[in-house]
Amino acid sequence: MCMRLWLIRWLYLITFGHFAAGVLLAWFSNLSFFDSYHQSILARVGDLSIHAHELQIWWLSLFGATLQNLAIFMGVLTYVAGKQRSAFIWVWMIVGLILWAPQDMLISLQIDLWLHVWVDSIAILVMVPPLVILWWLDRNHKV
Repeated sequence: MCMRLWLIRWLYLITFGHFAAGVLLAWFSNLSFFDSYHQSILARVGDLSIHAHELQIWWLSLFGATLQNLAIFMGVLTYVAGKQRSAFIWVWMIVGLILWAPQDMLISLQIDLWLHVWVDSIAILVMVPPLVILWWLDRNHKV
């Protein structure tokens, strides 16, 4: 099987992971499994009240729904770019990631939340190189 097909399948796997994480966050962020995470954020912003905890759960749930939507867009873009050999789509997926990651990391560092920085770094490492390779492979293809 060619490398291009493996890379596209890799992106589908990452897309599914984003969707599954979005479902988990949207519907289960109130489980005790997430308590340590919630408390670490609330401690960093200096508000350990029950209302702040409830607000944190609400925000995380909202983010989960947004992540599901992002995964759907990512899946559709991967499908279309894969079928059409569209370097244009691959490069704009790269641009989106390069725009998102530094901002997300800087916002997380404002409250010294290194977990987010590490997760963002891993996301960039597993997504940008395959996208760059796909862009390179498809860059001269004419539709």
